[in-house]
Order: sequence, then C-alpha cells, then structure tokens
Amino acid sequence: MKLHAPAFFLSLLMVLPMSVDAATPAVHGFTVRDMVALDRYSSPALSPDGGTLVFAKRSINAELTKASTALFVRNLRTRDLAPPKQLTPDGWNVNSPTFSSDGKTVYFLSAKSGTQQLYAIALAGGEPAQVTDFPLDVGTYRFSPDGRKLALSFDTFAGCKADLACTKKKLDEAAASKTTGKVFDRVFIRHWDTWSNGTQSRLFVADVPATGTKATSVVSLTDALDGDVPNKPFGDENDYAWAPDGKSLVASIRIAGKSEPWSTNFDLYLLDAAGKAAPKNLTAANKAWDAGPVFAHDGKTLFYRAMKRPGFEADRFGLMAMDLATGATREIAPEWDASANAIVLSPDDSTIYTTVQSVGQVPLFAVDVASGKVGTIAGEQGSITSFAIAGDTLVYSINSLKSGDQIFTSRIDGKSPRAITPSAGEMLPQVKFGDYEQFTFKGWNDDTVHGYIVKPWNYVKGRKYPVAFLIHGGPQGSFGNDWSYRWNPQTYAGQGYAVVMIDFHGSTGYGQAFTDAISQHWGDRPLEDLQKGWAAALQKYDFLDGDKACALGASYGGFMVNWIAGNWNQPWKCLVTHDGVFENHDMGFATEELWFGEWENGGTPWENPDGYQKFNPANFVGNFKVPQLVIHSEQDFRIPVSQGIGLFTALQRRGIESKFLYFPDENHWVLKPQNSLLWHDTVNDWLREHIGEGSAK
Repeated sequence: MKLHAPAFFLSLLMVLPMSVDAATPAVHGFTVRDMVALDRYSSPALSPDGGTLVFAKRSINAELTKASTALFVRNLRTRDLAPPKQLTPDGWNVNSPTFSSDGKTVYFLSAKSGTQQLYAIALAGGEPAQVTDFPLDVGTYRFSPDGRKLALSFDTFAGCKADLACTKKKLDEAAASKTTGKVFDRVFIRHWDTWSNGTQSRLFVADVPATGTKATSVVSLTDALDGDVPNKPFGDENDYAWAPDGKSLVASIRIAGKSEPWSTNFDLYLLDAAGKAAPKNLTAANKAWDAGPVFAHDGKTLFYRAMKRPGFEADRFGLMAMDLATGATREIAPEWDASANAIVLSPDDSTIYTTVQSVGQVPLFAVDVASGKVGTIAGEQGSITSFAIAGDTLVYSINSLKSGDQIFTSRIDGKSPRAITPSAGEMLPQVKFGDYEQFTFKGWNDDTVHGYIVKPWNYVKGRKYPVAFLIHGGPQGSFGNDWSYRWNPQTYAGQGYAVVMIDFHGSTGYGQAFTDAISQHWGDRPLEDLQKGWAAALQKYDFLDGDKACALGASYGGFMVNWIAGNWNQPWKCLVTHDGVFENHDMGFATEELWFGEWENGGTPWENPDGYQKFNPANFVGNFKVPQLVIHSEQDFRIPVSQGIGLFTALQRRGIESKFLYFPDENHWVLKPQNSLLWHDTVNDWLREHIGEGSAK
C-alpha cells in the first residue's frame, strides 16, 4: 500500500533533523542503537477547522543519554513540499498539545518552570507564555467548549480540598522528616512503580486567565470521592469530558476504599463544574468497568465504553449510549466481537470512530450510531495508536513491524492519505529491515491461531538461520503488526536471526472467546498453541534452524518461559525471562493489582490454592536444564523482584548455567536509554553464546 510520494520525503528528510548519520554508507541490519537513536513522533492534534496539524517529536542526543520533545506544526491546506516547522523553542521538553477554540493558539504542558504547568504559544510562533502557576504539577487538562474554563488534575491530599499549597506543604514536611517509616491501613501500599504517599489524583476547575496573567486558584470537583481521576497508573484526559454547555463534566472513577486492588468497578460520575452539587453516579447499575465518556454535541447523549464482567480487566469494551434525561442505556454494536478503544464522534454525532485490535492489526473503524454497522477507515496493515478528527480531516499515527509511529492525514473517510513524518526506513536509509508475514495453523481446540515470522535482514533463500522465539505478555496481549521500543523483533532480525511469534489463546484481537480461553489455563492451552505454532513454522519456513533456537518472554511471556523450562525444554538451547512470574502462589499475595491474579487463577490464594499451584513454574524446578538468563527490576511492583531472585536462586542451586541482570531503577519496563542498551547487549550476548552468530555465512 503506497501512502506517499518519494519526492515528499526527500524534501522532508533534508529539513527534519535525523538521529542517525544518513551519510553512513554501510548497509546493515537494525540494531538497538539504531532503535534508541530514532526520532519518535506522537500526539497529533488538529485545529478546529482541520487545516493545521501539530504533533510532538522526541529526539535524543548523540550520546544516547538525554531525550527532549518539541512540537512541530504543518499547514494541511497546502500540498507543496514545505516540511513541518518547529513551534516550541529548543531546550524545552513539552507534551499534551491542544488547540484553542479559534485555532490561533497551541497549549501544552512543560516543566520548564520547575513544576509541570500549562503554557500557550501562538500558532504563528514566538515565546511560550505560562498559563498556570500552581505549587503542584498539572497532571492533565481539558478546556471547556467555550474556552473559558479549564479542568485540571493534581495529586492532592483529601483534607486539603482546593488548597493546593496545603498538599505542597505536607509533601515538603514529609520529605524533611527525620524518620523514613510509613504506616498504611489499606492497600494499594504501592502501585506499578510508586509507593503510596497518601495523595490521589483529583479533578479541579479554574478560570482561564486573561492574557498576561496566570491561573492560581481552583475549585475542587472530586474531593468527596475516594478515587483517582485520571485512573492510575495509565489514565489520561480521556477519563473525563466536558458537557457542551460547560456547566458539568463526567469522569470515570473507581471508588477506592479498601477494596480498590481487587475491584474493576469504574463508574461514570456527573460533576458540577462549579463544585457546588454533589457528584452523581450515572452507571451504578454496572459493577464492571465504565470508561471514556464523550458527550454528544447537543449534550443530550453520553457515549462511553463498558465491560460487563466485574473483576476482569480484559473483558470486551462495548460501545454504549446513555440518554441523560432518562438514564436509559443501550449498546450500539452488540454483535461486533471487538473491544473498543477511545471514542471520537463525527461532527453530526452519527458516527463513532474508534480503534480495535483485529487479527494482528489495529485499524480505525467507523461505527454507525443508529444501526451499529461497522466499517474500516484506515490502518488495515499496521497498528493505529492515536487519531483525531476536525472539519473534514482525519489525522492518525500508525506503526508496523518495520516502523515506529508515522503520522498521516487523510480525508475523514480515510481516503487520500499522505504522510507527514518519515518512517523508520526513511530515517535510517542505511538500515535494511527483515521482511515479515503472518501465518496460521490449527491450535488448541482445533481453533485457527495466528503468528508472525520475521526474516533476518540478510536473508538468502536456501540458508538456515537461528531463531528467536518471542512470547508476548499480558497475557491478554498480542505480538502483531506493530512496533515496540522494548521488545522489537527487528533487533533480532537485524543480527541475522529469524523471529517467530505466536498469538496463542488469550491474545487480543481474535474475539472475546479466544481472549477468555487463557483464564485459569495459563500453562496448558497457550503451551499447546506455542508447541503447534513452533511445529507449523518449522514445517512452513525451511530457513528456520530448529536446532538453534532460544525462547524469550516478559511478564506473562516470562511466566511462559519459566513454564517451558519445566514442561517443554527440549527444543531450546537457551531461555530469557524478563520480569516473569516464577512462584505463582506467592505472586497472588505480593502483586499490587489483585483483581488480575484472582480472575486468572479462579479466586484468592486461600480460596483456591490449587488454582495457583496447577500452573506454578516453581513446582517444576526439578525439570529445569536449559541455560537461562533472568532479568528483573527493583521498581517492578506488578511482578516483584523476589520472583526473579527466586528463579535465579533455583537455577544456581540446580547448577544450571544462568545469569541475573538486575536494574535497581527500572519498573516492569526498561525505559532509560542506557539501560535499554545494556538490556539488549546482555540478551544478544546470551543468544550468540548459545545459538551462535545470526548472520548467514
């Protein structure tokens, strides 16, 4: 599918700075250093008339130690070769761009002042002006439809209410205290990678200040609700929305209490923008997850997404419509077996635009509100990560197995797409990527299971290549046609290895029943898919060297590698486990989001201990024999570091060749550039040691 003209990119690449020296003559496979050095494009935002695009570009210095993000602007009404222009000054680090209602100003967040505050810059350019001046970091923001009010989120103490300085004082006092002990009376005591300090993310409203002044006071909207908005740790401004008249907002909030770590009951609350009326729960009848509120333009209907099964975070998100006058709700496309992401409405409210995972891709769909009819708009080959619609313009960012996010614009129906930013291949003309294709086979229950094969960058027909067998996490996740800066198959193909990835039962994008199949079956159904997928790949692709293969995985993928070590170790010359579950029964007590383990294992560890022991890798240490690299991080509270230490101890005690790579400052992911380099270098050295050099001789 051709989406751009080569002449456009020739001009674009001459102007946009590139992270890797384009003059390097030697053609080579994709390396981790190429990956870390790549510019990254994100956060596309459109002016209200759809005529101007602003997006973020993240660049890293030559030493690969410090990254910064700037905003760029592009006039979409011209089809000449003029490249995007940098809007924000050098030296600033910015995020979350939005346009003013008249399209003349761009707002964004930056910590330039020492705390993260809201700034404004004229679309024509100039110096940014600080819009807010609060003692706390602004977490997220949204302007009211008329542009006169500003919804803001801050992490605050409940008793401080709208006095943000009160929270700042308490935090300063805690930091200055001579004692370090903390007393907790409920969980979460820690979440993802952060210990609780007693604050919650709460929503406030401020008046938009006059030009030349700064907002310094707020009205509290959610102080009376014991829950975070946005949801932690990955919520954002899509967790709340303004009503068209600017008098109220709706926010998705899970009331915390002492049951928060085992509850997925998020409800939609109607909030008075003046902070006077008490919050009203609009979705109390649904005990599962309600999310992503979006008002119809006339304010009469609230669209949102809802799950049906309490306690299950990977349930299907259906598209819902609520009549705000009566409270009546209906599902818009109940027969569509897909889980919807963020909702964007067409200007006339007749169509919902949303992305969903679909058979290894993440396309953008249009859903007719009246009939529920679904049609594909864009992204049939690749994964759309964000999109926006304004006027007659659609903008979206899309990635694939050969490129990170690339920003495109098109007509609102997806036709006439044009690229605004370069692909990875255009930024790295000296790099050759491995070709890929999707394949299918019959897996557990004789169901059709999908997988991907990625050829080595230097593939030559008739030769065989060692194999990296990658196993995705989740487990309700996917290794599909997308791009990752952590687990990227091209970094293995770039060394001359072939890559095999299987979307086993439990993977997303193949219907809810397929996703459900893994729950309480972590070690049997997915393992059968992996075994049959491995056999199918070996039969179909004669360039795979089945005698030189290593299995690698993280999170659930790490669990599966540990399970393989005791239950299917015959094909593998080495194993790599990153932040994987080793002692499943202990994991049921030590992890922070308890609802996950309780759903996946059929109850709590004391209610159903057999559920935790049935597929417990620690019970099969006696069968371990394959050399194994173990990687774990101190700040991983999802799968605590003791899991990795326990695994390494077992391997060492058994006398099995093993190594342990430990990061004291990373969470469930390895995010720091230099740590990423160390991670990949350590893994790649392990592969070379056990399955040899990848490059064909």
